[in-house]
Amino acid sequence: QVRLVESGGGLVQAGASLRLSCTVFGRTDSDDGVGWFRQAPGNEREFVAAIRWISDSPFYGDSAKGRFTIARDNAKNTVYLQMNRLVPEDTALYLCAAGPAIFMANPDAYDSWGQGTQVTVSS
Repeated sequence: QVRLVESGGGLVQAGASLRLSCTVFGRTDSDDGVGWFRQAPGNEREFVAAIRWISDSPFYGDSAKGRFTIARDNAKNTVYLQMNRLVPEDTALYLCAAGPAIFMANPDAYDSWGQGTQVTVSS
């Protein structure tokens, strides 16, 4: 059974940076990709970024382009999300998910989810 554990969230001021980590335990061959999503209260789950374990072609949601960078460490089964120049609108629960690397911007395409890590950005 695949298990994902996120860490690295916190309370920061606008303009600060954070690096989130997502460690995947029990990864199988069908778990080709990892995605980061975020969800603020009352909002739908929003795609942030995704990456494949065997490809160097990450891709990003509109809110992440130019500020966030996704990267992976295959040896550690960990995917990182470096977030720079944070703004209050980035405040949300950030979740990572694992699944087949298709339709990776769609949360329904993922099989396994972590519990999330809270990011709060104050103005």
